[in-house]
Amino acid sequence: MKKLALVLDTNVVLDLLHFRDAAAAPIHEALRSGRATCICNAACRDELAHVLSYPQFKIATDEAHRILDEYAALVQICNDTTSGALPPCRDPDDQKFLELAQAARADLLVTKDKALLALARKADRLGFRIATPAAAAELLEAV
Repeated sequence: MKKLALVLDTNVVLDLLHFRDAAAAPIHEALRSGRATCICNAACRDELAHVLSYPQFKIATDEAHRILDEYAALVQICNDTTSGALPPCRDPDDQKFLELAQAARADLLVTKDKALLALARKADRLGFRIATPAAAAELLEAV
C-alpha cells in the first residue's frame, strides 16, 4: 500500500485543525492513521502562524498554539528546493505551495484556492496533482 504524500494549503489546514470541517475529516484520518503524510516547510508553517493571528478568526493565543502544535505533529519537514520550472500561480502568495509540492515530490497538493486549482490541468508538467479536499478524500479512501 502506497502512502500518499500531501501538501495542504493553509485553508485546508484550518479546515482540518480549527474548523473541523467534515469534508476534510478523511484527510485528517489518513494523516493520523499513516495512510498519508503531510509535507511542510518553514514558509508554509509561517503563513499558517500568520493567518492564525488574523482578527477576523478571533483565535485565542492558546488555541493558535494548539493548532500549530497539532500541525507540527502531523507533518514531515521538507527543506529541499524545487528542481524544475513551474508555471506561475496567479496569486504569488500561493507559489510556495507549488514549489513545496514539487520539491517534496508530493503526490497531491490539496487546496480550495481557485488560483491553484486553475493549474490542475497542467498536472502532467508539474509532477503532482492538484485537488480539492473532496477529491483528495476520494483518493485517500482508495488507498
